[in-house]
Amino acid sequence: MDCTKQRITEQIRDMIRAYEKSTVTKWGDPLVGFAGAAKVAKLRGIVSPGHAQPEQILPGAETVISYFVPFLEETAQTNTAAGLASPQWAQAYEETNVMLACINEQLICRLKEEGIRGRVPQEAAVFDRELLRSDWSQRHIAYLAGLGTFGLNNMLITEKGCCGRISSIVTDLKIAPDVPMTKELCIYKQAGKCGICADRCEAGALTRQAYDRKKCYEICLKNAKVHNHYGSSYTSSDDDSEEIGSEVCGKCIAGMPCAFKK
Repeated sequence: MDCTKQRITEQIRDMIRAYEKSTVTKWGDPLVGFAGAAKVAKLRGIVSPGHAQPEQILPGAETVISYFVPFLEETAQTNTAAGLASPQWAQAYEETNVMLACINEQLICRLKEEGIRGRVPQEAAVFDRELLRSDWSQRHIAYLAGLGTFGLNNMLITEKGCCGRISSIVTDLKIAPDVPMTKELCIYKQAGKCGICADRCEAGALTRQAYDRKKCYEICLKNAKVHNHYGSSYTSSDDDSEEIGSEVCGKCIAGMPCAFKK
């Protein structure tokens, strides 16, 4: 691995280890990838018509640093039973989102000391409740950064599975970008086998033929009404929505064969 890439990976790992000293949730070691800004720019029109452009976020953008932080297996195990998401899963979701914001801030400061500019897109924290999309797709950027391939469950399956969270930073770091994986990591897409994620979908949103965003979001809102003790990543007390809680589910990743390995 390039020494700069290795150093950034180690910095993110160390930040996770330091942060988890004050949280209930614990995490595995991260995977870090580097996507060319020009490639990320092409997501506009593919992911969403208004997908944010790296150059707009940071003039002179060269590289988007993308990283995947896996949950621990014991966290996922709490969320394998039928029904709504487990309290531990909701808490892990909220604590992870707060941690990622802290890591991004710290990493930007570290990069600045080296003369590298970095910025987090505002679009990353905004979720359109009408279109049910974000104008900054962490999953697609992670794919471009070579971190994994998409599974039947629409999640990114990495070398460490799909059970975790993804974040990214736009930078003017000039470095050779990583490239997307060519080998399919999803068992179903490989040979038409498995499909357990579709069988476990509580909302009937995920099938072997299609994915219904609306049904998926409906089950997330049901969870938000129940799990309102840990925060709300994408809402605030000023929102008109009554569902001020954790919009989670995770039944299609927890307990899957691809949860913690490719």
